[in-house]
Amino acid sequence: MKADNTSHKIVARPLRGEEDYWLVRNLLIETYPLVQFDWNWEIRRWDGSYHHNEVSGFDARWGKLKDNGIRLWETEAGKLVGVAHTEGAGGDIHLQIHPDYREIEEEMIAWAEENLGKPVEDGKHQLLFSVYEFDAPRKRILEERGYEKLEKGEVQRHLRFGNRTYPRPAIAEGYTMRNFRPDDMDDCQGIADLLNAAFKRNIHTAKEYFNFCANAPCYRSDLDFIAEAPDGSIAANVGMIYDEDNRFGMFEPVCTHPDHLRHGLASALMFEGLHRVRDLGAKDLYVGTGDQVAANALYESIGFTEVYKGYYW
Repeated sequence: MKADNTSHKIVARPLRGEEDYWLVRNLLIETYPLVQFDWNWEIRRWDGSYHHNEVSGFDARWGKLKDNGIRLWETEAGKLVGVAHTEGAGGDIHLQIHPDYREIEEEMIAWAEENLGKPVEDGKHQLLFSVYEFDAPRKRILEERGYEKLEKGEVQRHLRFGNRTYPRPAIAEGYTMRNFRPDDMDDCQGIADLLNAAFKRNIHTAKEYFNFCANAPCYRSDLDFIAEAPDGSIAANVGMIYDEDNRFGMFEPVCTHPDHLRHGLASALMFEGLHRVRDLGAKDLYVGTGDQVAANALYESIGFTEVYKGYYW
């Protein structure tokens, strides 16, 4: 499959394995200064797609999909310029593109439609894209191809350090703030239990989180904070990444167990992380969220402002 125009000749190819995991990761780092944050994924999300499972690798997640649910576009010289992929069993589609090569975008979407759609009734397939409001070209392509804009979406929030000062964290009485211990399976189980309770899931396991901590390049235990409850359980967790190349930090996840809400635990952990990444040299901080009122009130209290919003199509 080839796409031609007057300035570029680009060839699409299937996934080759772990070497392509690194190629895509480098593309995300390279394009960060060229596009709005999260137009392409940040590195933690990509690392998680490969390692945040009981067994590392795309086969463990999407092995039954064509090309493991991932297709790459390169110049004839071998420069990676585009990636189309899912984030699940099919249907939720993501594009990572070098902004100088957006002419391949419609071809990428067409490949996803043919190979990654989620089966629905009457033999039809459904795909879901998350698109920020500023991205007029992608919205136009999707609208022309028959997609509909939904009411739900995502919000990206930003904090620029500048010359601001921030309070030092103070944890609520009876709780202890400490770093997560990635080699401790009791801690890993505690995180799995917390994520399941906080996000109303049942999918997270201790082994999954242990594998992510042990193998994801972005993971740093010094940026993974927990609030320990008086009974020794994990009451809240705030994880962070720090992209040294681009000097930004990001919070993911931010969660508190339902039994320990309204003690300011997440806020205290976020302030601790804020100071840590600033000391490392960060210039910017980001956090992504939906429309949850409580979460957005927390982020605004920390100093984040909404910079742009997207919707599902």
